[in-house]
Amino acid sequence: MEHPLNTEVQRVEPRLQLLGISKSYPSVVANADVDLTVMPGEIHAVLGENGAGKSTLMKMIYGVTRPDAGEIMWEGRQVQIPSPSAARRLGIGMVFQHFALFETLTVAENIALALDEKTTPAQLAPRIRAVSAQYGLPLDPDKRVHSMSVGERQRVEIVRCLLQSPRLLIMDEPTSVLTPDAVQKLFVSLRQLAAEGVSILYISHKLDEIQSLCDKATVLRAGRVSGTAVPKQETAHSLAELMIGGDLPTCSLLPRAPGEVRLAIDRLDLASSDPFGTRLQDIRLEVRAGEIVGLAGISGNGQQELLKAISGELAAPKAGSIRVLGKDAGRLDPAARRRLGLGFVPEERLGRGAVPALSLADNALLTGYLSPGAGMVKGGLLRRAAVGAFARGVIQRFKVKCGGADAAASSLSGGNLQKFIVGREVELAPKVMVLAQPTWGVDIGAAMLIRQAIIDLRDAGVAVLVVSEELDELFMMCDRIAVLAKGRLSHAVPVASTSVNQIGVWMSGEFDAPVNLGVDHVPA
Repeated sequence: MEHPLNTEVQRVEPRLQLLGISKSYPSVVANADVDLTVMPGEIHAVLGENGAGKSTLMKMIYGVTRPDAGEIMWEGRQVQIPSPSAARRLGIGMVFQHFALFETLTVAENIALALDEKTTPAQLAPRIRAVSAQYGLPLDPDKRVHSMSVGERQRVEIVRCLLQSPRLLIMDEPTSVLTPDAVQKLFVSLRQLAAEGVSILYISHKLDEIQSLCDKATVLRAGRVSGTAVPKQETAHSLAELMIGGDLPTCSLLPRAPGEVRLAIDRLDLASSDPFGTRLQDIRLEVRAGEIVGLAGISGNGQQELLKAISGELAAPKAGSIRVLGKDAGRLDPAARRRLGLGFVPEERLGRGAVPALSLADNALLTGYLSPGAGMVKGGLLRRAAVGAFARGVIQRFKVKCGGADAAASSLSGGNLQKFIVGREVELAPKVMVLAQPTWGVDIGAAMLIRQAIIDLRDAGVAVLVVSEELDELFMMCDRIAVLAKGRLSHAVPVASTSVNQIGVWMSGEFDAPVNLGVDHVPA
């Protein structure tokens, strides 16, 4: 008697199987004999340190690169995936860690280019608004990408993918620059997608997210599968051990009295250079030697404008609106501010933090030549040996996985490039350090290394300002914390005297909501 294919049998048919997948490049083995199975409706995590081969593996599934060996099985049949368009035809969508967006185009124009269906930006706009609202990822379809923060750009990538109604959704660090509230809304949406049968491959270094969201985890180490786990049955410690092969690292922030004011922003009013940007209104902030001040807020509330005003990319209306080490710097260009002792890590790694085609040594030179202590220039001449030695020192101290100081910045994984950029600025020994999203996309071990390096700067007397959308990070490493909302800045309060919930209220712009500051505290 013939037995019909019942729904139970259909349910257990794997959506995706990787069998013995390998990929090598001239200087590195990215993946070696990787097996992976993803079921319909399963949220499957892929864990590993920076450079473990996670992104390369995902790119092979999405057709960006081709495997050297192994088989890809899609819904029970072997397939070749020669291109992203072929992947999309199968029903595979991907949200990249590094954004693939045209900066001069609008959100709707970018998404229209990425979709295989023929549609105009005007036709797409209502769908973008509806889907972005449905999934708690607000977007303006008419806004140009160059004016958007990294958090807003992340929303564009996610919404673009959701508009394709994928059967397998690959997400590479999708929450790295989203606020906690946006993350929770996204998780609700992902669980709903999984309940509807969509499979999700999820890459994240945030172990609490993995435990909360994922049904299963495959761990990669040095390109190979080192183990599998059910995250809900694991602890953060055991997951970290699987991922990094050792104990979960920590960082230590001990109380200390701050010194003199080294960075002062006084009544800064500044219109954005972009029509979709945010106007800064009466910004006042002081950062003292030997303290870390954290700046929280939702993307698009003026962070980009404030960072550009501090770095010198945007000139302030008055020279005295920004002071660095007591000197009026509001009208100085970025190079002049660096000569005063300002170090700066922008939120965009490729293009602003590093030039993709240049070597790590040459990228070190781009900011290091302004620092006399680095010894990269003498008598107007470049000292190549000193440049190379500096780059190798950063690579060694910050454990950057790469092909050496001559490796192109574009050849590094996102997390390793982030370690190099932060390390470069730290090693230049600034007197004032400003960092935007310092641990974006890096694994937990590297994040702790970066955070401790920032704390060490503070302990050496440097004035540090950290802009981050990870509240846990700010509470872990900051002495005081302020919130930027709608172009306005709250007063800065001691971290010990506030809470994540209180800062979350302030992020909505309600600065007058009460907070327990302690009897001895006087707001800055």
